[in-house]
Amino acid sequence: MLDISLKQVQALSIGLLAVMTGGAWLIMSWSFAQSMLVGGVIAIVSFYSGHRDISSFLKTFDPPKEGEGQEKSGSGFEKSGYIIKFWLRLALIAVVLLFFVRSGKANVLGLLLGLSTVVFAIILTTLRAAGYYFLRRKG
Repeated sequence: MLDISLKQVQALSIGLLAVMTGGAWLIMSWSFAQSMLVGGVIAIVSFYSGHRDISSFLKTFDPPKEGEGQEKSGSGFEKSGYIIKFWLRLALIAVVLLFFVRSGKANVLGLLLGLSTVVFAIILTTLRAAGYYFLRRKG
């Protein structure tokens, strides 16, 4: 059975970013590659941070284990804390992107391609899983 984990998607994202940045540097320019690198790092860090926050948020819904009582169950503060972290992360990404674009060093197409590395990794992982199940299908 094919086991897909988010760590595999993160590793593929990093590999794709390295290949895409290297290719952009060779084919296009350093400015384009630098923009792609910045966008990719922002996307990967945001994906990792979001994964960590969602995992801890979902743990607040787990029933308490024996002997723990109700203090384990997630309070409203913990759940609203997730939403606050989400918006703060989004605002931080917007500020970083604004700073980078305003500095004049950004190639917008390179930045968009870099920001899309996680999406590319998810698509490749999905296609790999679909191909695995399609080729292994018995019927």
